[in-house]
Amino acid sequence: MDTQNIPIHVRLWNKHFWLLAMANLLLVMSSYMLVATMPTRMIDRGYSMFQIALVMGVFFIGIYLFGSLSGYLVQRYRRKNVFNVSTLLLLAVTGVLYYLTNLPYHSFDYSLLVLLRFVQGAFYGLSQLVLLSTLIIDTVEAVHRTEANHAATWFGRFAISLGPLAGIMVYKTMSFPSVILLSCICLGISFVFVNLIRFPFRMPSEDFSRFSCDRFLLKGSHWLFVNVALITTVLGVLLSIEHSPRFYGMLMVGFVIAILAERFVFADADLRSEATTGMIVIGIAILLMINRNQESVSYVVPILIGLGVGLIGSRFLLFFIKMSDHCQRGTSQSTFLLAWETGIGAGLFLSYGLFNMEQPLILWVCLGVLAVSLILYDTFIHSWYVKHKHR
Repeated sequence: MDTQNIPIHVRLWNKHFWLLAMANLLLVMSSYMLVATMPTRMIDRGYSMFQIALVMGVFFIGIYLFGSLSGYLVQRYRRKNVFNVSTLLLLAVTGVLYYLTNLPYHSFDYSLLVLLRFVQGAFYGLSQLVLLSTLIIDTVEAVHRTEANHAATWFGRFAISLGPLAGIMVYKTMSFPSVILLSCICLGISFVFVNLIRFPFRMPSEDFSRFSCDRFLLKGSHWLFVNVALITTVLGVLLSIEHSPRFYGMLMVGFVIAILAERFVFADADLRSEATTGMIVIGIAILLMINRNQESVSYVVPILIGLGVGLIGSRFLLFFIKMSDHCQRGTSQSTFLLAWETGIGAGLFLSYGLFNMEQPLILWVCLGVLAVSLILYDTFIHSWYVKHKHR
């Protein structure tokens, strides 16, 4: 038998992919441990709720800064170098925050803190976009790319629970500067993991527009973007009002259950059912938060939220991928990431700035937003997606 022309496929879960997935985990953890602890620190220092809202929200606005330039950067320069420079600059900005937190209260201007958070968000966004949209795709075979997108995004989702969990525990046992130091350590290890890999060489392109959204936002995916952003706005609000290690530990349990449900419950289910179930489960969790005060609810609620968010995230990522052409896979990944982070940022800003974390009012607002998302998805967006998907 002639085996010369039979392709030999490298399995996805090899050393290189593990390193990249862990790099993504640590990169996202470095951000979300500050999301969980910085507001508490600012409240202790006497900042107003609107000031906290601005500091939290401007980070997510910063993610858009290099968006239109990211496509040019990864085409003009080596992609690993773009990640390296962005991550080192992110580390430097976080180091400046560490320095400022050790200074006496009011010894620096508040606008400097806002500026640093904006720049921090910009470099975090660029590092995430390059890592998820190019480096991971470059290192896996075409046959594995959808699975690689799915798995790498799951590692980022785990970081939403692990980052705050680590940050809150360090904050309670040590100090807020120690949390920032831990964030720097996570960034440093993420940088090392990426640089342990030799990426395939790609000839830099000179003929590429300097400013373009073609590799940043997927054209024609606006309704999916809106749907994801609305859902994660609810998640952002929930992250703002929960600051206990138990919540984030149980959130991780919910994520694990979501993975099992994907594999054994929704493997052959209708496309619509997974996202619909996720939104309903989150709605049940919010109702329990409003109407129940028993100890058991504090365990059940985060599990339900993790389950719902996990199901929704996986399904909508696949929707974005199927909306794209084959050459736009990286763009679909970055668009999903932007929709996800935009919603979380909006939720944090609204919770601190508009509602002052006032319960149960803000939970009823969350329930209303979730109901709109569910109705919009079931009555319009799903059928619109089926009509417009490319594969």
